[in-house]
Formats: sequence, structure tokens, C-alpha cells
Amino acid sequence: MKFFIDTANLDQIKEAQDMGVLDGVTTNPSLMAKEGITGHDNIMKHYLDICNIVDGDVSAEVISTDVEGMIKEGEALAALHEQIVVKLPMIKDGIKACKYFSSKGIKTNVTLVFSAGQALLAAKAGATYVSPFLGRLDDISTDGLNLIAEIRQIYDNYGFGTQILSASVRHTMHVIDCAKIGSDVMTGPLSSIEGLLKHPLTDIGLAKFLEDYKKGN
Repeated sequence: MKFFIDTANLDQIKEAQDMGVLDGVTTNPSLMAKEGITGHDNIMKHYLDICNIVDGDVSAEVISTDVEGMIKEGEALAALHEQIVVKLPMIKDGIKACKYFSSKGIKTNVTLVFSAGQALLAAKAGATYVSPFLGRLDDISTDGLNLIAEIRQIYDNYGFGTQILSASVRHTMHVIDCAKIGSDVMTGPLSSIEGLLKHPLTDIGLAKFLEDYKKGN
């Protein structure tokens, strides 16, 4: 399973990259604003800064809601760097834009997916990634993991090449559950990745090893 980090914070991206397990980055206008990145030119520069840190795909989101606007924005984003993936909303015009980009060989990530039917449409339109929002479904007492499992089954049934990118991952158990179900990618905060490191028996065992070493020296 690929690990993406869902942030626009360069320090956190560098930290994940330095661990050697980072496969890509996802961003959105809200994450950019959280880092104080506003204005078209600043946002475009920030995407380049991210691409210069990571080796893998970097999802950059359009803000237009009509197909013409999405295509114009998406082409400008894709021209920035070969690692850029154009992030499109799961609406009718988003699907039209997805089909256009896939025919041009431009990678896409269809986002704000909350049903298996939406994921099926995105795959039919040739999306590179589809982003079901796991945590947001959990927030409204709906089983987000079940959605991931349904999409996995549908894609496997028909051999779709679209990758399931489990988004809105909130914590480490989400990461483990997505891996067990067969999600191709997960994206979440740095803490969800670093949480995989932690186990009290590891800490106890290491402390014991160090204690015994000191006794012998």
C-alpha cells in the first residue's frame, strides 16, 4: 500500500520523506490556507516546492466547478511538473474533465467520493485515483471501511486500473484497516504514519537492551 501525506506543510512532508516510506502528497485549498498559502502564484509555487521534496505523485486540486474551467486549471497544473495529479470533484463536470484528461495521458484524482456508484463512474472515466473519504463517513455514523471494500470488489470484478486512495484517514487503525481491505493508497496526517512505529513492548525491549549493554561496559 502506498503512503501519501495529506498536508501542505513542507516540514511534515520532509519528515515523512526522510522516513523513506512516503509515496506522494495530497493537498486541497483548505490545507493550503491552513499554511497561509494564498493567491494563485503562491499556490503554484508551493506545489513546485512539494514536488521538489517528494518522489511520487502530488495531487493539486482545481477550484472550478464547470468542465471548461477545470480543463483550463488542470492543464496549467499538469504543466507545472510531471508529478502533478489533477484533483477533480466528483460531479458531472468533474467526470467529463476526468475523461478529457485521461484521453490526454494526464493523471487525475477524483475526490469527494462517498459511494461505490461514484467510484464506478470515476473508474469508467479513466481516473488514475479515486478518493473515498473514510473519516468523513465515520463522522456521520456510516461505515467508511465498508465503502472501501465495496469499491475494491467492483474494481477487481472488472479489472479497473484506477487506484483506491483512501482519504480522510484520521488515525493509525484506519491505516491498518485500509491495508487489510486492499486499498491501493492511503492519505492522512503524519501522525497516522508515525503511529505505526509505536508499541509499548518495543520501548520496553529497547530499554532492556540498553540497560544490559551498560551493565557489560
